[in-house]
Amino acid sequence: MKAARMKAARGTTKRGAPIFTIPAGVSFVDALAAGLIEETAGDPVALARYRILLPTRRGCRSLREAFLRASEGRPMLLPRLVPLGDIDEEELTVGGGLDAGAASAGLELAIAPLRRQALLTRLVVAYYRRLGGAAPTLDQAALLAASLASLLDQVQTERLGFEKLGELVREKDFAEHWDKILRFLAIVTESWPAVLADQRALDPAERRNRLIDAQRALWQRDPPREPVIVAGSTGSIPATADLIAAVIQLPAGRIVLPGLDRDADDETWQAIGTDPTHPQHGLALLLKRLDVVPRDVALWPAMAPSLVTADERQDARIGETRARIVAEAMRPAATAERWQEATAHFDKAKIDVERMKGALRDVKRIDAPTPAEEAGAIALAMRAVLETPGKRAALVTADRDLARRVAAALKRWDIDIDDSAGVELGTTPPGVLLRLLAEAVASSLAPVPLLALLKHPLASGGMDVARFRETVRDLERAALRGPRPAPGLAGLRAALAPKDAGLLPFVDRLAALFAPLLALADRPDLTLGDLIAAHLECAEALAASDDASGAERLWAGDAGEAAALFVDELREASAPFPELALGDYAAVLSALMRGHVVRPAWGRHPRLAIWGPLEARLQHVDRMILGGLNEGSWPPDLPADPWFSRDMRNKFGLAPPERRIGLSAHDFAQAMAAPEVILTRSLRVGGTPTVPARWLLRLDALLGACSIDTETIRDKATLDHVALLDRPDAILPCKPPEPRPPVESRPTRLSVTDIGIWMSDPYALYARRVLRLREMDPIDAEPGAADRGNFI
Repeated sequence: MKAARMKAARGTTKRGAPIFTIPAGVSFVDALAAGLIEETAGDPVALARYRILLPTRRGCRSLREAFLRASEGRPMLLPRLVPLGDIDEEELTVGGGLDAGAASAGLELAIAPLRRQALLTRLVVAYYRRLGGAAPTLDQAALLAASLASLLDQVQTERLGFEKLGELVREKDFAEHWDKILRFLAIVTESWPAVLADQRALDPAERRNRLIDAQRALWQRDPPREPVIVAGSTGSIPATADLIAAVIQLPAGRIVLPGLDRDADDETWQAIGTDPTHPQHGLALLLKRLDVVPRDVALWPAMAPSLVTADERQDARIGETRARIVAEAMRPAATAERWQEATAHFDKAKIDVERMKGALRDVKRIDAPTPAEEAGAIALAMRAVLETPGKRAALVTADRDLARRVAAALKRWDIDIDDSAGVELGTTPPGVLLRLLAEAVASSLAPVPLLALLKHPLASGGMDVARFRETVRDLERAALRGPRPAPGLAGLRAALAPKDAGLLPFVDRLAALFAPLLALADRPDLTLGDLIAAHLECAEALAASDDASGAERLWAGDAGEAAALFVDELREASAPFPELALGDYAAVLSALMRGHVVRPAWGRHPRLAIWGPLEARLQHVDRMILGGLNEGSWPPDLPADPWFSRDMRNKFGLAPPERRIGLSAHDFAQAMAAPEVILTRSLRVGGTPTVPARWLLRLDALLGACSIDTETIRDKATLDHVALLDRPDAILPCKPPEPRPPVESRPTRLSVTDIGIWMSDPYALYARRVLRLREMDPIDAEPGAADRGNFI
């Protein structure tokens, strides 16, 4: 939709509330940006006075890019873009620029996540020490602390108080072990508030709530005259819903909702309000909070049919029809019997079967046999987009393994693409090196962890990289294959002494590299800070090469910067962590590293992207590929709550776990309305049959009720093309090998065992007796009979 042809003006709904919606068939951020540019009539100063509140920081970034596209790359002053924070455990936005009155509210700072985890770990350990008996290991205690931190965020997000736990304890309907769990939760009900007061800090969710409340109170006292717009939020957080209600009352306040279904009848809308798995459930709760019904919500003025071209009206009609199909397929269970009346319902909406088929013409579905073939089909579909100038494509998936496979498959065409949802820090090269170093030292330099560390791409030990690799291979052959040598460097020296004393200087080099950590081996009461300092010294020494320092190699790039930030935060948070031994450090480090994600800052492909569902909520591209549409992936499996049963959650007032499915359903519905959509899934994952996502089954059922053959949207050609990529033009058979060594090289004597090998596998005899090849001993092998005899 071209901004030059749009005339958006501030308007209101029928009841006077300034609430609008942008249909699912339109890219939310692009329509919002184009409308605001037209509304300000190109005045560069007027737009800068706007304040736009978006759900997350990613939403702010997407809107900035949309303004850049709408202005065709010309520089411009942007509005103030403020992230609100939305209900997503993986990305809890805290504070985020709500500064006016909040900054002067005198609030304590939010406690750093790692420091909170360290403090909670200390409380967990102290709890079990008071009880006596079996206690969790320190890494298990750290994971328990992370779960407690998540519980704190959930409870504070819903604005609940832990005093309600006492009422649950008095209930007689719960099993005895729940009573034990509630006693354990005294950590957060009794001990944690005192710890926070001592730290002079607030939990992140509580501070965010107070910031939003302070901003709301300021606006109520002194309403701003400049435009304030809340865009893309469903008000899932109660504090955010209150702020939205306050924005409506501002002189220039507006709300822009994403993909509201304005055509749902009253019965369906009431059912949506009680079904947390429905994509419109969050919007239904928000509208109820605002005392507004869907039909009173207006279209964003930029979407007026009179302001677009005939082609755009046709695209909008297709998007509207497809959105109607998806809405009907997503119908809440309470009204699902209306699928039997689907044809009549579409006739009433003036949507005939041919129009439905037209809306589905650019929807394809690929059911691949395996994830590898699914990734290949997605990569091929994304590569095809580049043949059309200016066309863009994005893979949207919650399956990070699939995202990595697609990124790897695109390298076939020299296309580098990053997963914008990020990768776990522990799987990046710097993160892996840090983990392997801790594991190798904790295992007393056992062969497998030691070789994994020394063969890491960043390991060089101050030597030339190629020379270091060659020496490590020599060490492997000389001392690390066969039965495990004695622990530590002394064991390596003893194993090398009778075989290859020339490698002893290399072992001395390793001893110098590992010395800071090995010096702590006999101390049982180490602090986490001591271990981190020694760990970093060893890591930088190991990463150094002959022409670059360890710091230059280890902390370079996005992953290196993220690892350095993690280590710095961990060092600051280490003081309250319980004392530990060197053998516990590797597991504790992995537990503390869990959940930290590395996202690329630069180098994204200009026309291709891999997004998580959260990032795709507010934007569209020409071809949207929805991958990994299997139950357990998208929608995700509901996580087991370690603290409350379902009934207890309900009585306590926490949101039902199914809300996550509703958010995933909303993401799916938004993406399904894109101009071109490809739906993919794997029939088997790891050899196990999969179950299609419930939305695919619902779509098949609806199309069947409307007498539309689902085979019309199946795409089998892409899978055939993927198979052709690795198929040679011609297969030239070759003769089997016929080794004919010269007579002087042939064996003159064979043992009885050799005769048996000759008869069953002549090539094995050829390798052993003619080529003189011997199978290498396995790494860290179990001692055999011959070794036991030698020991004796």
